Amino acid sequence: MLFTIVGAGLAVLLVGITLFKLMWRVAEPNEALIISGSRHRTEGVGDGLGFRIVTGRGTFVTPGLQGVRRLSLDLNEAELDVECVTTQGIPVRVKGVVIFKIGDDDVSIANAARRFLDQQKLISQRVHNVFAGHLRSIVGGLTVEDMIRDRERLTGETRAASGLEMEKLGLIIDTLQIQEIIDPTGYIKNLAIPHAAAVQRDARIAQAEADRMATEAEQEAAARKAEATRNSAIQQSAYQAERDTASARALQAGPLAEAAARQEVVVQETKVAQLESQRKEQQLQIDVRKPADARAYETRTRAEADRDARISAAQAQARETELKAAAEASQVRIAAEADADATKLRGLASAEATKATGQAEAASSEARGLAEAAAARAIGLAKAEGIKARAAALTENPDSVVAQELAEKWPEIVLAASESFGNVEHMVLLNGAEGVGDLFTKALTMGGTGLGVARQLLTTLQGPVQQAPAPPVPPQPVPVQKVPIEE
Repeated sequence: MLFTIVGAGLAVLLVGITLFKLMWRVAEPNEALIISGSRHRTEGVGDGLGFRIVTGRGTFVTPGLQGVRRLSLDLNEAELDVECVTTQGIPVRVKGVVIFKIGDDDVSIANAARRFLDQQKLISQRVHNVFAGHLRSIVGGLTVEDMIRDRERLTGETRAASGLEMEKLGLIIDTLQIQEIIDPTGYIKNLAIPHAAAVQRDARIAQAEADRMATEAEQEAAARKAEATRNSAIQQSAYQAERDTASARALQAGPLAEAAARQEVVVQETKVAQLESQRKEQQLQIDVRKPADARAYETRTRAEADRDARISAAQAQARETELKAAAEASQVRIAAEADADATKLRGLASAEATKATGQAEAASSEARGLAEAAAARAIGLAKAEGIKARAAALTENPDSVVAQELAEKWPEIVLAASESFGNVEHMVLLNGAEGVGDLFTKALTMGGTGLGVARQLLTTLQGPVQQAPAPPVPPQPVPVQKVPIEE
């Protein structure tokens, strides 16, 4: 039971902590909380404000019903680089900087929240546009000399002109500085030339006067210095002569002792130098020559091994190439011999086939010639027998022969008779079939076509009787030429 109560208490505590974290919001010193979703009465803003402003403290927020966004109160900086034209019509570029921030009072925060809450990164651009417009207007009423001599006036007028608009935006100006006035036409430089020339002139005059006075003073000082140097040298020469006489007497033994000591020092230094040279030469042998000889021997050995390997590889490659060439030559020779044998066999077969074909064609031509000759002879004999029989029949019974010929030529006779009616458009027949027969008989009689045909038949039939046909010549066999076949 006790554990259940403790667990329930812990659960309630955790829920309470979670709800507290979700509902409690704290505004940092450099920001303002804009809480929307509830009406709030703010002094100086009006009754229609639809959000609450919290600065420097914490507050409870209802999740889901109220939204919380943060508005930064940090300083912002906008750099000015504006091209303007003065009242003299001279183009200039004015560079400056504006340092501003959102006001700390609720009215300024409310104005800034309405305008920049979702566009806080664009505040500097908006401020630049405001100051650029006012700066162009103010510079347009000033001369270049006014801008140079009284830059504070330009700064004060620009700040005063932009102050009202900045207040509407909820912003306050901390600093406005005009850093530089750039004159692309060189007007400002030309203004400075006369003054610079006068200053240089005065400076050169003053420098020349100072140089003259300095030269005179230096010459006088040099003369006094030379006189003092001469007197000092005379006295020093007398004193030096006395010192040299005493020193020569006192120091005669000193140089000899010093020379002997120096000689011993030189001898010892020479020996040390020789030993050092020998040591360096031995060290050179150990550090340079022996490693170099070892590397040279290694390089030479590797080169010889590589050379032997390349020679062996080349010999193996040559042997392999030789074997491949011999194998390919053998294959080519075998293939050539096989092709030659095949060509020879094909030639023999072709010759045999040509020989057989020629013999068959010759026998066929001979048989065909004999058959054609026999056929021509039979046809001639048959025609002669027919002509002979027709002549005998015409002699014995000419009417039957003429009637038979007329029956065979009757279609031609009818066609010739029908041509007589080719230009007739209307024809009236009487007496039925008898009328048609009479009409046809009259057409044959009037046109003379039927009689002409009959006469032609008689002439044809009588022709062979009057002129006997020559006896048929028996056909000669067609000679067949045999073509020799080369084996």
